[in-house]
Amino acid sequence: MKAEPARSLMTIGDVLGLLRPEFPDITISKIRFLESEGLVEPQRSPSGYRKFGAADVERLRFVLTAQRDHYMPLRVIRQHLEARDRGENVPPLGAREPLGARESLGAREPSRRRPRTLVAADTTAADPAVRLTRRQLLDGAGIDEALLTRLEEYGLVHRTGGHYEGEALNIARIAAALGEFGFEVRHLRAVKAAADRQVGLIEQMVAPQLRRRSRGAHEQAAETAREIAALSVRLHAALVNAGLRESLDH
Repeated sequence: MKAEPARSLMTIGDVLGLLRPEFPDITISKIRFLESEGLVEPQRSPSGYRKFGAADVERLRFVLTAQRDHYMPLRVIRQHLEARDRGENVPPLGAREPLGARESLGAREPSRRRPRTLVAADTTAADPAVRLTRRQLLDGAGIDEALLTRLEEYGLVHRTGGHYEGEALNIARIAAALGEFGFEVRHLRAVKAAADRQVGLIEQMVAPQLRRRSRGAHEQAAETAREIAALSVRLHAALVNAGLRESLDH
């Protein structure tokens, strides 16, 4: 890494402040983790404090964007960065399938180019109206048959009338990304159980609206359920972040 003038270097707190508007969930612990994985190499002051340059910040931004928007595992992100460091012409994120083989929950599979119809924003892919064949789901998520079978066995994804709905694509992508951190499908059972309990609670909250006979009652109940679900996801993320901050900062 090229040395930069001391006056242009930033502390880890400065970097956190720069990235947080774009990545609200970023934490000091996350930055330290990415450093431990070799994805960023800040300089060190004589007293041992991390000192980041503008290139380090852009590197972190690349990693965080690849994780958030493209569900790329760290191993594949590292391959992109290494190729850039060698001066190779690396296409922008999302332009094509990531470099190298995809690894998901311990399984390796040759990289496959995604069908054009599936290269879309995740919000579109999650639309229940989207219907995917098994091959489209495998290609879109970049996973192999073994992983998809395990996801089905543990009830994380399922077919409806021979097809998968849009949410299955996001679930499979996220499961594959978690696999890069050592998660196995069996570890995700607790997450599925918690989600099922949350669904039951939301159903209880909107049940009075569903019993109304007025026009639009069902549409209103569905909108209320979506609002509660969004708030529940935000609360879950906040509680997890708070718990991690307490455990990692002590």
